[in-house]
Amino acid sequence: MPEVFLHNNGGYRKLRVYKISEIIYDITYHFAHSYLSKGDRTIDQMVQAARSGKQNIAEGSEASTTSRETEIKLTNVAKASLEELLIDYQDYLRTHGLTVWSFQHPRYQPMRDYAASPRLENEYSSLMLRLSDEEVANLCITLINQATYMLRRLLEAQQRQFVVHGGIREQMTRARLDYRNQAQSPWSHLSDKSDGSDKSDKSDRSD
Repeated sequence: MPEVFLHNNGGYRKLRVYKISEIIYDITYHFAHSYLSKGDRTIDQMVQAARSGKQNIAEGSEASTTSRETEIKLTNVAKASLEELLIDYQDYLRTHGLTVWSFQHPRYQPMRDYAASPRLENEYSSLMLRLSDEEVANLCITLINQATYMLRRLLEAQQRQFVVHGGIREQMTRARLDYRNQAQSPWSHLSDKSDGSDKSDKSDRSD
């Protein structure tokens, strides 16, 4: 039976990084429309950056079925989009005289632990309505840092898979060659010898 080289991928909804990117998008949409002035172009920029992070994780996962190269490219775009969003949140805090919670801040570690806990997924939609702009921004900064770390690890894994297994064209060629080799008759070399022996017999009889 021919080797199957197209594997069913696209299980992005199970990825922890995709779930975090959805939360980042939802919180960013709320933040941009709640704390930025109406008509501010930063609203669209932040929402689009958050959406790009989420969508490119999904599209990269789906593309992995037929193109490892596209998967890697889209995963990197997702990381770059979230890094752009990170700068927007940092800019907001700086220009509004608010604090970016560094590791020295007393709320840094509790926020980091909460952002990594399963509670966040169930609570964030109501929680963000009760937080101040500084708290929401720092929560998103924490989530973006976690997401970009995961995406860097994911990119490393995707690159290793590409090096080991190659791209889809290489896999197609390898599968075709394997099939052709398996399809050859194991007795073909005997039939060649048989032809030779027949000729020698005829030459003997002619003498």
